[in-house]
Amino acid sequence: MSERHFHRSIGVFSGTAINMTQMCGIGPFITIPLMVAAMGGPQAIVGWIVGALLAMADGLVWAELGAAMPGSGGTYVYLRRAFQARTGKLMPFLFIWTMLLAIPLLMSTGIIGMVEYLQFFFPDMGWWTARLVGVAATALVTWMLYRRIESVRVITIALWAIMLVSIVGVAAAGFSHFDARLAFDFPPGAFGSRFFVGLGAGLIIGVYDYLGYNTTAYIGDELRDPGRTMPRTIIISIAAMMVVYLLLNISVLGVAPWREIAASKSVASLVVERSWGHAAAEVMTALIIVTALASVFTGLLGGSRVPFEAARDKVFLSTFGRLHAKHGFPHVALLTMGTVTAIGTFFDLTEVINMLLTATILVQSIAQIVALVVLRRREPRLHRPYRQWLYPVPCIIALVGWVYVYVSASPLSLLLSGAWIVAGLVVFALWARMNDAWPFAPIEIQRTAAGEH
Repeated sequence: MSERHFHRSIGVFSGTAINMTQMCGIGPFITIPLMVAAMGGPQAIVGWIVGALLAMADGLVWAELGAAMPGSGGTYVYLRRAFQARTGKLMPFLFIWTMLLAIPLLMSTGIIGMVEYLQFFFPDMGWWTARLVGVAATALVTWMLYRRIESVRVITIALWAIMLVSIVGVAAAGFSHFDARLAFDFPPGAFGSRFFVGLGAGLIIGVYDYLGYNTTAYIGDELRDPGRTMPRTIIISIAAMMVVYLLLNISVLGVAPWREIAASKSVASLVVERSWGHAAAEVMTALIIVTALASVFTGLLGGSRVPFEAARDKVFLSTFGRLHAKHGFPHVALLTMGTVTAIGTFFDLTEVINMLLTATILVQSIAQIVALVVLRRREPRLHRPYRQWLYPVPCIIALVGWVYVYVSASPLSLLLSGAWIVAGLVVFALWARMNDAWPFAPIEIQRTAAGEH
């Protein structure tokens, strides 16, 4: 077992700030056009509201599981506890396997967004040039991480500050030249039968923008009174970001016709330039580019530790448990995720968002809902500082929502993510054979998850 002891220093305010920083990043600056295009007009605001409702229902699943098992690890801990009696280490293994795809793809969206905003300065950038810039940026971030990094507190604080300046700046620019006729220029039949088709595609984008509301569940060892702190940080951060996204979306739609917004590759630059001029737009664009790079930096830093910890806990491929001989960081995981991130930058942004969500919905989102129900029945005496409000209603809402998102995803994303999960099953079978684990050996039950007391 690990001998590390974390200092419980994170309260509700700082925990909410951590969640909100992970939720935002460059997300809304690259997805507002996608949402407007998917839903065909200003009714895109409904996508963010429904996305918030799904995130809130799912957040209540995270809240109960995280409060009951507040050790660092999140989903990995919950799935191990719930499913080990029947399938051994299969579910936590599959979860880590999908994270090898999903985390880098999430980072790819940041790189793609950064390149799109670079085109504000270099409008003649071609397809291949843009892809090479994306690969170079990924290589730069990976190189920066290829060393011992004890703390990223300064970077995190800087990212938080830049994110706030960017959001407030774009919203202020939009509202300073706001035209309600543009913002609410709903096309004919906006809420007709086609609305629900668009809502499926829009919900995928909306959920992507809320990803990160569960960040405190992965640092339970560092929360003060996690049974109270974790649920509050999740609920408050989702509600706060819904307000932020609605205000930002409305302000943007009030500056230019929605069809122009839908076609824009750097919508924040467009809004600021229309409102305050080209020089202000240049400054805002530079801040957003920095935000994108910083979010990829912190994301890959934390993401590379996920397979490392699982390998050290003997539920994943041992090669990912290796540390760099000189600098002592998980270099195998970092290089693997950096490579997948670079590959992801060659895909369309919408397709990448589809792939990262479909890869995680089955093995994380839906699996966690089942885990909560299983643990309620199997371990009724498990200490639960927080019990889900109106159980099982939030579980049902979350389950229906995730299934709706999954079936609304693109055929390519379903095919590729499905193939990845099947490959994970094959790799697990080989790994289990080599390590004498289930189904080739009796199941070993681990009653106490990391971080529990």
